[in-house]
Amino acid sequence: MELIATAESVNQAKSLLSIGIDTLYVGQDQFGLRLPKSLTMDEIEEIVQEAHKFKKRLIVAVNGLMHNHHIDDVPDYLSKLDQIGVDAITVGDPGVIMTLQELNLSLPFIYDAQTMVTSAEHISFWVKRGAIGAVAARELTLIELESIQNKISVPLEVQVYGPTCIHQSKRPLLSNYFRYSQKNEATDKDRGLFLAEPKDPETQYPIYEDQNGTHIYSTEDLSLMPYLDKCVQKGLRTWKLDGVLLQGDRFVRMAQLFVAAKQAIESGTYSSAAYETKLYELQPTNRPLGTGFYLKQPGDVQ
Repeated sequence: MELIATAESVNQAKSLLSIGIDTLYVGQDQFGLRLPKSLTMDEIEEIVQEAHKFKKRLIVAVNGLMHNHHIDDVPDYLSKLDQIGVDAITVGDPGVIMTLQELNLSLPFIYDAQTMVTSAEHISFWVKRGAIGAVAARELTLIELESIQNKISVPLEVQVYGPTCIHQSKRPLLSNYFRYSQKNEATDKDRGLFLAEPKDPETQYPIYEDQNGTHIYSTEDLSLMPYLDKCVQKGLRTWKLDGVLLQGDRFVRMAQLFVAAKQAIESGTYSSAAYETKLYELQPTNRPLGTGFYLKQPGDVQ
């Protein structure tokens, strides 16, 4: 089993490594999507060094929706990541994959094309072209994920904790709205904006802008804590913890629960109830926990 966790800073990365996280996930907004914080190359290099001290890995997000001006900057970025010893990148744009191969870098890539990664055949296409893993679309059910994992030769990453992005637009929708309303409001993640259903003002869909556009998240945070052992039985052993909306020490303590759960599964002593209780205690009160699409029948996903 591999536990991957996002890191918002060098200090948080060190904390996550110290509690037993296997792999860290970071990046820069210019090239990666929906990161807790956009880190500098110096920060990424320091985190690489820390991870390797613990004999752990660092993955860098290069999974952005690339335009021509992004691609122009990709060769230098990839070369620097290779030079500092990054263990792998996530990437979904064929242009970035082609650039990676043209540069003849030793930088492995994990295929991450967001919602498009929904079949074993799709993944196998990129495995034949060098992918060492794949990130599954978050809209897939456990039935579908098991079927895909059984048909491919690389690990399939499954999100087991965190918010799910339900919409992205490259347009600055919030800025456009505030400009139309003649208001001067911040639109970044720290502003804490959310959308509510017209008929249910209590609902909260987090929304923010960054240089990749506008992002809207689900009303609940995903948690597969009660089903981690079931994931293992189905061959799904690469787990992602996403702290994009949960900052600081609270996310580290959340991650520590999943590390303990993983260790209990390995030792044959896992019982989900105690971990679920602790998870609920740490979870922000405005973010209910749920299982997303995972427990649904494939035909029921609308």
